Amino acid sequence: MPLQVGPCDPWPVDLCCQLPDDLDPAVVERWQRVASHILWRMSGMRWGPCPVTVRPCRRACLQEAPIRVSWGAAGPWVPYIGPDGAWRNASVCGCGSDCSCGELCEVVLPGPVYDIAEVNVDGQVLVPEAYRVDAPGRLVRVDGECWPSCQEMAAPPGAPGTFTVTYRWGLPLDEAAIAAVSELTCQLVLACLPPGTKGCDACRLPGNVTRVIRQGVQVDMADPTTIFSERRTGLTLVDLWLSVVNPDRLTSPSRIYSPDFRRPRVTTWP
Repeated sequence: MPLQVGPCDPWPVDLCCQLPDDLDPAVVERWQRVASHILWRMSGMRWGPCPVTVRPCRRACLQEAPIRVSWGAAGPWVPYIGPDGAWRNASVCGCGSDCSCGELCEVVLPGPVYDIAEVNVDGQVLVPEAYRVDAPGRLVRVDGECWPSCQEMAAPPGAPGTFTVTYRWGLPLDEAAIAAVSELTCQLVLACLPPGTKGCDACRLPGNVTRVIRQGVQVDMADPTTIFSERRTGLTLVDLWLSVVNPDRLTSPSRIYSPDFRRPRVTTWP
């Protein structure tokens, strides 16, 4: 399940179609939102960026330990049995990495992470120099301190004993995405205009006609149900963009589940 159920804001548009001069801007804005929501879902629900605030859980070194140990039994070092059967000491202040000589203190943020707006620990906002983001979404602390191993989840964000990260997630919208949503917005607006309105004959959205015979000329048109079932629209720019960014027609971002990974907590109400 993605962090959002729809685009947080309508995608920007650069309309290149001819619309009536007296058309209410609210109509264009409404169909802009509809077009953004349609393309957001058809492209795999990965585009944003959208702001979100999470309360992470730091990855502990003992999450992969095959036995249960007492955190208070050995001071700052806790003995455990590794996968090879050898006894080792685990530090409670960081975790080793297969590509780092030292221990890394990090939390995993559902991504892709676009940028970090604020990191608040115990009610104090950290300076950006105190952390960095490693792909795909690891927030690593680099100021010599470590992220809290636990926090007061019952306390409001920003209170003492809490740990919150506010960031924007999602892929950035490029010129191709803007061109696609602009074309779809135009066609949705034109399809909504009354028959006979100037510019309405330019609408290219597929309807329910599959064959046209006029003056002895027969034209077979694509079945719109087939177009929509293949997660396409029949519009050149839109379908070209979708074929590039989502060639396998994914309905949501790819996810990997692990019993060792604790997802950050996100408050949805109030």
